Amino acid sequence: MNTQKLREKCFGIEEFTADILNWIQSENLWNIWVPKTYGGLEMNLSEGLQMLREVSKIDGSLGWTITLCSGANYFVGNLKEGTIKKIFNNPKATCLGGSGAIKGTAEKVGEKYRISGDWNYATGSHYLSHFTLNASIIENGVPLKNEDGSEKFLSFILPKDKITIISDWRAMGLKATLTNSFKVHDVLVGEEYSFEYDRFHQPQAIFQLPFRVFADLTLWVNYIGMAHHFHKEAKNLTKCNYLDMLMHELKIADKMLFNYAEELEAVISKKKPIGGNKIEEIHKSASNSVRNLSEAIIKIYPALGMRACSENQELNQVFRDYFTATQHHNFVNR
Repeated sequence: MNTQKLREKCFGIEEFTADILNWIQSENLWNIWVPKTYGGLEMNLSEGLQMLREVSKIDGSLGWTITLCSGANYFVGNLKEGTIKKIFNNPKATCLGGSGAIKGTAEKVGEKYRISGDWNYATGSHYLSHFTLNASIIENGVPLKNEDGSEKFLSFILPKDKITIISDWRAMGLKATLTNSFKVHDVLVGEEYSFEYDRFHQPQAIFQLPFRVFADLTLWVNYIGMAHHFHKEAKNLTKCNYLDMLMHELKIADKMLFNYAEELEAVISKKKPIGGNKIEEIHKSASNSVRNLSEAIIKIYPALGMRACSENQELNQVFRDYFTATQHHNFVNR
């Protein structure tokens, strides 16, 4: 399916059709980061970011869903081999997603955990084979603490038949991401389905990245892709000078993003750690870039006329998708 055909199929829908989902599976895009050993594409950081940039340029919901679900499949690096083989027994159909919030509880019962709670914002909820969640650990009725006094939590993976989806996604954009809430009630799971998100068991370079850096870069590239799409559509309606401002910011963002990717790959190849200062630098750069892109788009929008306000126009959908994405907590300064 070519880019234009895919864009047409994504326009105006509130849920991906079977042919869109089949295309994602045929391209194995849920598994951008998954090792080839387990049926994935095993892309390096630069390759994966380039792929995410291209799909987010096609459609915001498409890029966002593939980013967050492939980002959840990235947790393959946190799992032990036996668990991986159970979850990724049909790799192209394996699609993880869920919530990063620590909201529910997991009561330790022998070598299992009894999980209950509700979580918000599971991107791709209707497309998932498994849900990921974070839960506070309780043992003998007492919440456990880490050595520093913070609450102890673990991440878990549960099959979709143990989950109840709450259909509450009513955002103005990214509609087809179906980023619904979900709940779990009294589900018992083996400890092999628990993991710590910052402990890895796979040797590939991508799993040597601090998770915060991985999240920053993979989200940032979505804003860049959607902003490129906005620029493409907007230049058909106006010649205002702010178009040049947006393209200037896009060139800076593209260069900075991929320079960081190459720099990180070089550091990892030398088996050196990525320091806290670099992690903070990347987060600040990404946050500033998203802010600059947003300001440029907002300055262009008043010059676009009524067509930009019409929901049956592609430009309007791109605008709504982009600014829905800006509300993700990662880059929001409240």
